[in-house]
Amino acid sequence: MLLFELLSDLVKIDDLLLIVKNGSAISEIRSNSMSIRQKEKWITIGDNDGPAHMHVNSELIMSAEFVQEQKPERISFSVRFYDKDNRRTLAAFFTKMYDDDKKLISSRKMIYDDLNQKYGSKTQL
Repeated sequence: MLLFELLSDLVKIDDLLLIVKNGSAISEIRSNSMSIRQKEKWITIGDNDGPAHMHVNSELIMSAEFVQEQKPERISFSVRFYDKDNRRTLAAFFTKMYDDDKKLISSRKMIYDDLNQKYGSKTQL
């Protein structure tokens, strides 16, 4: 249930990039207030009939971690989801965090910080 709640909070945020990756493919979907629903173990993000959506098996995602990663000119902000083997299966990257002068936008950072405080930096799901 906590996974669904966290994903629900994330997909309400504009300019969030959801990334699913494995060894041979990467899929990227922009959230911008996507729909979300759960039926049994499957959480569906996006419209099933739309151009892009994803299905997340809630039984296989074991933890989530809020990550701030230093890059050459900025800090990257994300929430990363891991399976039982601690492999990242899904990530939500906060985009448009900086203005044209490469200064952090405080209102965007506050959204990230509020979610981090609500769920904790590392959460068992």
